[in-house]
Amino acid sequence: MNHPWIVYLQALLSVRIHRARTAPTRGASAVEWVIITAIIAGVALGLATLIKTLVEQKQSDIQNSFGGGSGNT
Repeated sequence: MNHPWIVYLQALLSVRIHRARTAPTRGASAVEWVIITAIIAGVALGLATLIKTLVEQKQSDIQNSFGGGSGNT
């Protein structure tokens, strides 16, 4: 998985997990931060996928309305 978003999210999560583990107040607070970060990352990834799908569908609709976009007139 070398997609830029996945690499970015992995780096972000690893930094947050490292900070949470080395912080003076460990425990439930660190776990909460990890869970919140994972939820936010999941929602962001889901929205990105949804937006990409919608854009590709609109692109397909536009190409079809112009005769497939082959340039033939």
